Amino acid sequence: MKRRHLLLSGLAASATLSAPAAWAQAKPIRLIVPYAAGGPIDVTARLLAERVKDTLGTVIIENRPGGGGNIGADAVAKAAPDGYTIGISAVATHAINPWLFAKMPYDAAKDFAPITQMVRVPNVLVVNAETAARLKVNTVADLISYAKANPGKLNYGSGGNGSAGHLAGEMFKQGAGIFAVHIPYNGGNPAQLALLSGQVDFNFDNLATAAPNIRAGKLKALAVTTLARSPALPEAPPVADTIKGFAIDTWWGLVAPAGTPREVVSRLNAAFVAALQSPEARTRFAALMAEPVWNTPDEFGSFMKAELAKYEKVVKLSGAKVD
Repeated sequence: MKRRHLLLSGLAASATLSAPAAWAQAKPIRLIVPYAAGGPIDVTARLLAERVKDTLGTVIIENRPGGGGNIGADAVAKAAPDGYTIGISAVATHAINPWLFAKMPYDAAKDFAPITQMVRVPNVLVVNAETAARLKVNTVADLISYAKANPGKLNYGSGGNGSAGHLAGEMFKQGAGIFAVHIPYNGGNPAQLALLSGQVDFNFDNLATAAPNIRAGKLKALAVTTLARSPALPEAPPVADTIKGFAIDTWWGLVAPAGTPREVVSRLNAAFVAALQSPEARTRFAALMAEPVWNTPDEFGSFMKAELAKYEKVVKLSGAKVD
């Protein structure tokens, strides 16, 4: 009887271990990217899809842009929770939009099963280089001092109301105790062009977007918005060195529909974490000024919950709203 019990136990364990493998090989996995093809999120998703094909099988990228990312995120939320549909969660879709949009098609806190974070991209506080020289602004403290001595004279641009640049600007104004006029543009590129031409004084821009003009000397980087220095721009200190606790950056990760079996989520986590740790991923991400980030499903879930709570206050502070 004892031998029979051990044999049955062994068979049961073998079946448990082989179940995820059988799941992964049944049919291709669909990875929904809620943004257009060609951007940093799409590029990193395609890189990881290629890296996991040996462990998970074929992963097909499906771009579903629109609604600030809400359309694609909703498609993930409403998919069958069988592990064959996963998607990208981002700071916009899972932390900002729930407070920005008057009506949401999904519940960011309840409709998804976290898999792992993928990427963190610092934002950077940049000033037009000529403006910085004219105003003698070389540090965050210099910018704050000028703003306090010249109330109402500074302005800043962003990619639109409720964008990451807008929210960072409002956090900065509150933390520094200054006032600067917000000028929204229709996207990040027009906002950067306005900064380069001197139409606005400073921006909070994505580091990957701003880096070429920083290197060319057209923009002066005063600080990064992460709590620690960025390996991609080590000479720029964190804003938090001047304004305690200031932290706002761009991130994205992987989620499945709520109700996806935990063993399937664990299998997905293991495969994608291994891909994120590969030298190829590190090299490719570095070219995008992005840092690969991985964690457990529970850790990523806690992170997204904290981000959702943080941005409730930030969006309300900004006054931004999308009907």
